[in-house]
Amino acid sequence: METLQFLMEGFAVALTPTNLMLALCGAFLGTLIGALPGLGPANGVAILIPLAFTLGLPPESAMILLTSVYAGAMYGGRISSILLNIPGDEPAMMTCLDGYPMAKNGKAAEALAISAIASFIGGLIGTLGLILLAPVLARFALTFGPAEYFALFVLAFATLGGITGKNPMKTVVAATLGIMISTVGIDISTGTQRYTFGVLELYEGIDFILAIVGLFAISELLLFIEERAGKGRALIQVGKLKLSMKDIYSILPTTFRGGVLGFVAGVLPGAGASLGSFISYTLEKKVLGKKGRFGEGDMRGVAAPEAGNNGASSGALVPMLTLGVPGSGTTAVLLAMLISLNITPGPLMFTQNADIVWGVIAALLIGNLLLLVLNIPMIGVFVKVLSVPPMYLLPMVTMIAFVGIYSISHSTFDLYFMVAFGVAGYILRKLEMPLVPIILGMLLGPEMEKNLGHAMIISDGNWGILWGTPLAVGLWLVAGLGLILPYLIGPILRHRMRNAIKEDAVSD
Repeated sequence: METLQFLMEGFAVALTPTNLMLALCGAFLGTLIGALPGLGPANGVAILIPLAFTLGLPPESAMILLTSVYAGAMYGGRISSILLNIPGDEPAMMTCLDGYPMAKNGKAAEALAISAIASFIGGLIGTLGLILLAPVLARFALTFGPAEYFALFVLAFATLGGITGKNPMKTVVAATLGIMISTVGIDISTGTQRYTFGVLELYEGIDFILAIVGLFAISELLLFIEERAGKGRALIQVGKLKLSMKDIYSILPTTFRGGVLGFVAGVLPGAGASLGSFISYTLEKKVLGKKGRFGEGDMRGVAAPEAGNNGASSGALVPMLTLGVPGSGTTAVLLAMLISLNITPGPLMFTQNADIVWGVIAALLIGNLLLLVLNIPMIGVFVKVLSVPPMYLLPMVTMIAFVGIYSISHSTFDLYFMVAFGVAGYILRKLEMPLVPIILGMLLGPEMEKNLGHAMIISDGNWGILWGTPLAVGLWLVAGLGLILPYLIGPILRHRMRNAIKEDAVSD
């Protein structure tokens, strides 16, 4: 009953005219961003963070806007997958396998509608799971001491490579780089300067908002300048929608299974939507067996991964809100936004900032409904965006980032720093180094250092306190597994994903 009361209070926050309009705008913009190949939800949220500051939004409104963008981008990724056979982001890759064959068979409208319905159901299941699980996990996290929190942060870094990560060692190096960057500035414990080199602007440390916008938005523009053509792509024509109730009923079991699996994958730190979409598609293929026509344009082959990745997007918010540990790249960016608003994510957030937590959760429920309403009748608008040459779109996106960053601090130094991070991000992406671990290192590094210091003070310098309780030992063991599993399971999953895509290409 207490959870229901908090949820009602959340709806009171989310249903104000301003927040409702922000949710609608966020859902619309997120779908547009998700539809553009290569951008994805993390980039979309990162680009719009400066806009949230420029508008002077209160914390709950800013988070409602950005989480709506997040949900919308997860929806939008399917559009280019179905019409161009190019996934808008990695989780949408599995949608290509049956979505594109459906489009080539003259059922593009049906594929887009089915994916919208599956995304809605998957997102709804994920949000309901968030409502039920997050308060329980938050209460459990209140028992954590400094040693347990330090072990938890180690666990977050250990599992960051994720089961589908390309190179776990590069992930560790990137996270270490992020932790190193987080030490720049004045040490809050001793008051000494660290790595400032006498530069006044570095005394307060490096603003991770600059790092996020530079690493994601600016580096994307530089990659585009180097690699991408300036012309739009020829799209498969979207005909008249001919979807019967029988078709909708046939995909319901698939979407429910996919939504649940996706939510579970999202809750696991580092696994995220990519794993959610993959295991949902794989399970459905095994459940249906010869009854399905997977890879040839089966509707359930579109519904399964879409339900999975949207269920995972809500699941990834569970560890972020309750423990302050992001479950995906996009939630790492959202975590940065919370910290920038002087809000500390974690179990106390459910009591100290209940209006923000439950307002965001209520906005997710409302946003999923808005996205369903937007995505079916307005699909033509979103499709048109794909025909616009990227040479016009990406510079506009970058200009918004520059204006937004300058409006926050009115400092040209910040702009230079953002460009420097953009160049660094470009180089790192060319070296196939992941960027999200750098951001996570910058975000969690200070808290990790603070909890280690507190633990040492409590124990009078005895390192044994770090594994002095059963809970801490359990966290260390899971962290050890998190370091080992990517080497064991990751190559197997990537091999299977490549095989699935190759089989689809051969069948075409």
